[in-house]
This record gives sequence, C-alpha cells and structure tokens, in this order.
Amino acid sequence: MDMHTVVVGPSGTTAEDVIAVARGNARVELSADAVAALAAAREIVDALAAKPEPVYGVSTGFGALATRHIGQELRTQLQRNIVRSHAAGMGPRVEREVVRALMFLRLKTVASGRTGVRPEVAQTMVDVLNAGITPVVHEYGSLGCSGDLAPLSHCALTLMGEGEAEGPDGVVRPSGELLAAHGITPVELREKEGLALLNGTDGMLGMLVMALADLRNLYTCADITAALSLEALLGTDKVLAPELHAIRPHPGQGASADNMLRVLAGSGLTGHHQDDAPRVQDAYSVRCAPQVNGAGRDTLAHATTVADRELAAAVDNPVVLPDGRVESNGNFHGAPVAYVLDFLAIAAADLGSIAERRTDRLLDKNRSHGLPPFLADDAGVDSGLMIAQYTQAALVSEMKRLAVPASADSIPSSAMQEDHVSMGWSAARKLRTAVDDLTRIIAVELYAATRAIELRAAEGLVPAPASQAAVEALRAAGVEGPGPDRFLAPDLAAADAFVRTGGLVAAVEPVTGSLA
Repeated sequence: MDMHTVVVGPSGTTAEDVIAVARGNARVELSADAVAALAAAREIVDALAAKPEPVYGVSTGFGALATRHIGQELRTQLQRNIVRSHAAGMGPRVEREVVRALMFLRLKTVASGRTGVRPEVAQTMVDVLNAGITPVVHEYGSLGCSGDLAPLSHCALTLMGEGEAEGPDGVVRPSGELLAAHGITPVELREKEGLALLNGTDGMLGMLVMALADLRNLYTCADITAALSLEALLGTDKVLAPELHAIRPHPGQGASADNMLRVLAGSGLTGHHQDDAPRVQDAYSVRCAPQVNGAGRDTLAHATTVADRELAAAVDNPVVLPDGRVESNGNFHGAPVAYVLDFLAIAAADLGSIAERRTDRLLDKNRSHGLPPFLADDAGVDSGLMIAQYTQAALVSEMKRLAVPASADSIPSSAMQEDHVSMGWSAARKLRTAVDDLTRIIAVELYAATRAIELRAAEGLVPAPASQAAVEALRAAGVEGPGPDRFLAPDLAAADAFVRTGGLVAAVEPVTGSLA
C-alpha cells in the first residue's frame, strides 16, 4: 500500500483512515484544530486540579476507589499507578493490526479535546504510531466496559517507556529501549491523563471496522460462489429476477440477487432443471441464497451505521464539555458495539452454513444432477473432495459456537461499582475467528463449484463468461482443476488466499461490472 498521511482532527475519523493506519502503516498527524482543542481542554482540567473540591479522574481515585480525594503531591503517582495496575492482560499477543487500530482510535478521542490530555501526550501517541512501535497487548483483560481497560493500559505503558513492545523489525523489546532508539521521550502523566488513555471502546471498535471491511468482500464472494454452485447444479436463475425481489424489498436481498444474476448472465448451464430429472424448484440452499446473503448484507449495513457513529464519538469518563464542565458519564459502555459484533457473528455463521450445504450437494451423486461422486476422477479409487467438505463442516461447526453472543453475558467487577459490563472485546475477538473461518468455507465452495463447472464444460455445457473468468483466475492462482487425487491442502490454502485478498471479485468484475 502506498504510504500516505492521515490527519487527525477534533471531529472523529473514518473507517478508511482506521484501516490505512492499522493495516497500511499510514503516517499520522495532528491537525492544528486538534492541537488547539487539546490545549483548551487542558486549561480547564488544570484549573479544576488547582481547586480544593474533588473532581473524579482529576483529584480522586478510580472506580470503587473514587471516594478518596488525592492531594496534588500524589497525583502524578496516581496516574502512573492506574496505568501500571490496569496493564494486567494475560494470554497470547493480540495481532499488530488490532493494536495499531486501538492506539489510533484512542488518539482520535484524545484529539477531540474532550479528555483534557495535553497536546504533548497526543503527539507522543502519534510518534509511537509513526515509528512502527506496537505495544504488547494480550488476549484477555477487557470486559468491554469502562473501556478496553487492560489492552489500552498496555499501550499507555509503552508511552511511559515501560512494559514491552514490538519494533518495526518485528522484535519485542523493552518499550523504553524502543522509544530511545526512535528519539521519543516517555511521557510523565499528569491529572486526568492516565484515566483518559484507558477509558474507551477503541479495541472492539477497531476490530469491528476491520471485520466490516473483510465481510464486505466475503459477502460479494459468497454471492459469486452461490451463483457458481447454482450453475454447476444446472439450477434456474429465474428465482433471481428483480421483480421477485422487489415485492420483498430488503436492500441486501435485492443486491445479492442482482450480483448472482450478473454472474450467471450468458450461462449455458442454467435452466436445465427440467431436463432428465425434472425439478420444479431448486433446494433452499440454492434458491434462497439471496435471502440469506441479503439478510447478512443488511446486518452489515446496520453495523456500519453503529461503527460510523462511534468513529465520530469521543468516549471517555469524565469528559470536558464545551461549556467548561467536567462531567462523569457512562458513554464508555460497550453495548452498542458489542451487540453488532455478535449480530455479525450470527450472520456470518449462517452464511457459512448455507455455503457448506451447497458444497455437500455438489458432492452427492444423488443430488448433484449428473456430477460424479465427490467430483472424483475415478470414484472409489479417488475420494475427490470428500474430505474438503469435512473440513468445511468442521469450520461451520466452530462458527456456530462462535455465534453464541458474548454480549448476553456480564460479570460484575470493581467491588460491584462496575456491575454490568458489555463483554464487547470478547465479541470482537470471536468475530475475528469467525471471519477467518468464513473465508475458508467460501474458498471450499469456490473450489468445488469451479471443479464442477469444468466437469460440465467437458460435457459440452458452456458456463457464463463471468464463471469462466473466475475459473481461469483461480487456476492462474495455483489452484488445480479436475483430475486424480492429489495433496489437497495446498489447493485449499491457495483458494483461501484467492478469496481473502480479493482475487475472486477482481476476476469477475471485468465481466459483470462493479458488484455490490
């Protein structure tokens, strides 16, 4: 990806900017307006800090300890201690792209001027991102309420020159060494700043933004593979007619049906359902693909709306309001994000499930309408794609388990002060696994459907131009076509990469035009 610069202002950011920083290593800058907003809010916090009255987050303890007033001589220690004590994550390291999204989104809120953080702290966050320094963040530690506390604390620890981080060379070293190597001075946190660096839904939001980008590609791929399977099964494309979908006007359903219809344009395989073994209707997994894929698309649309609102938000507690008040609030609660993360896992599981059913149908000689058993070269001597479907089924089974909502759970914490939490971080973590699983499931359907189409072509049935383009591109990507049994895992891995990197959509769109 070409290096470019993302400018962070006081009014939020975009999904495209999050992905550019998280995945594309884009450079980051603070706008002049953001620096001015940071300075103005800090003046308010400094004024409150000088008063004898306690203000939460400025001159008090935190959570269940908020009743203690902290004198000025202990406040630097208080801010340092909250970061150290909250950096309590455990388990495997979180992926680099997630940590970069987490840091960038926290910077987005800090730059809003609603947190009271000094401009120099925000600039240090920018410098760490631009240096390619990635704090070590662990899998477990966030309940998705009061923000992603432990993950964000590990990031704040690096700003202080403590803990561990990964350098741009991929080597994990003490954070202090990495900062020194890049000429970055560790920050000494003042009133409100430690709390402001920890108190946001940035981890779950970053994972939501990236999952949405991945799922948009996968839903287009799923429309393509559903069309290929319909074609390979000699099904009818009449069920895709726009007038049928207009009378049930879900936008996603109409978009999926249109995608499938365009992929199938000019096919010599569709419409044979009334031949030797007449079918009045195709099976649900074929005929209802637009309804299922489309419902998932509409779920994506709702989740995108939630993500866009969060990207425009400033999530902290307390917050500095435009009129100068510093007020406690509950905006850090992760429920809005947690719900849509779970919704997406449910929709993704169903998409994987219907794709697997079409694959199974392609492999079953009793239901495939003339295809050889398991699409094998010499059934009995060859097993064909029998075990590829086993692998697909195992992935579907895992996706069903991952579809169990995390956000329906809550375990009270902080001596019952934080007595209802969102578990949004957990919802995000399992969605990432679900997206990976779904990619593999679609890849298996693609592998089976393209092999079946080639077997039909060998019988003289001409596939649609878009289908032919998909087959040719997949073969060019190193995925072999029909033939005797061979080591199958490399083919499946290559098909996975072809789907994951956008190769399938890129192969088809020159024929179909831009797909939804």
